[in-house]
Amino acid sequence: MTELAETVKELVNPKVEIKAVENTPDDPRQRKPDITKAKELLGWEPKVKLRDGLPFMEEDFRLRLGVNKTS
Repeated sequence: MTELAETVKELVNPKVEIKAVENTPDDPRQRKPDITKAKELLGWEPKVKLRDGLPFMEEDFRLRLGVNKTS
């Protein structure tokens, strides 16, 4: 999770401080997400690499929330 947080920080806002907090019930380590069923039943698998997709996700979230990107 730290690696993911560092990647998001690097791509979205390098000035942000990453803080470690207690796990929540929806934490991925609790849920243990697995895309095996999607691959087996639907033939689906990710086509976009995380580093390439994060900027698109950020833009989408900002549009939905009406938040402008600050420099």
